[in-house]
Amino acid sequence: MSNALLAIDVGNTHTVIGVYHNDDLTRHWRLVTDAGRTADEYGVLLWNLHHLSELAITDSTDVIVCSVVPSMTAVIEDVCRTYLHAVPQVVGPGIKTGMPILYDNPREVGADRICNAVAAYERYHQACVVVDFGTATTFDCVSARGEYLGGVIAPGLGVSLEALVTKTAKLPRVEMIKPAKVVGKTTVHAIQSGLVYGYVSLVDGLVERIRGEIDPGARVVATGGHAGLMGPESRTIEAVDEFLTLDGLRLIHRRNK
Repeated sequence: MSNALLAIDVGNTHTVIGVYHNDDLTRHWRLVTDAGRTADEYGVLLWNLHHLSELAITDSTDVIVCSVVPSMTAVIEDVCRTYLHAVPQVVGPGIKTGMPILYDNPREVGADRICNAVAAYERYHQACVVVDFGTATTFDCVSARGEYLGGVIAPGLGVSLEALVTKTAKLPRVEMIKPAKVVGKTTVHAIQSGLVYGYVSLVDGLVERIRGEIDPGARVVATGGHAGLMGPESRTIEAVDEFLTLDGLRLIHRRNK
């Protein structure tokens, strides 16, 4: 049994890759998800990354994948078979997660959301909420008994900014950073305030409503590309873990060995 694991999280905007040795995340990369790339292009990229990093990825390395981009799933599977000589586990129907999915149609739940829920419950062993700041911002809710209850999906920060820029005539594209004050004295600062402070208010408001429905003491952890920006501004987010989805992949892989 190999003690090396390659975990691949394919998102709409970015693909995050992590290498685990003995349950420790030893290296990781964040790549742009590009459905136009061929399996060979991704294979060469992956091969170069691990060789330049002198990582011990071998033919015996296990691979697990979660993907929310169906067209990319087959590409990544092809990469694993051709370049790593591995048949990857793919998080989806039939895989053991150790978590009952109490969704009306469990097949509708994104694989990354299940990974997040599994990792959060493993950490807290109590009711919890995962806020994932990706292309969409998702809120995934887990009961005190470790059941996936459902969640909330909202437009992500990047999507919101893109809509604002493309649907208005004069508003500029801005850097997504926290302004010094809520009340902006320039258009740029005003937009940044709306994005950061407005969005964190959305997060805190939804978390409070979720806690009112599932458990007032539910723990809250954030992940995703903008978690580092939003987490410190939130009054409800208790922890930020950039690699929560990868950790969920690691746990699901272990449960299927």
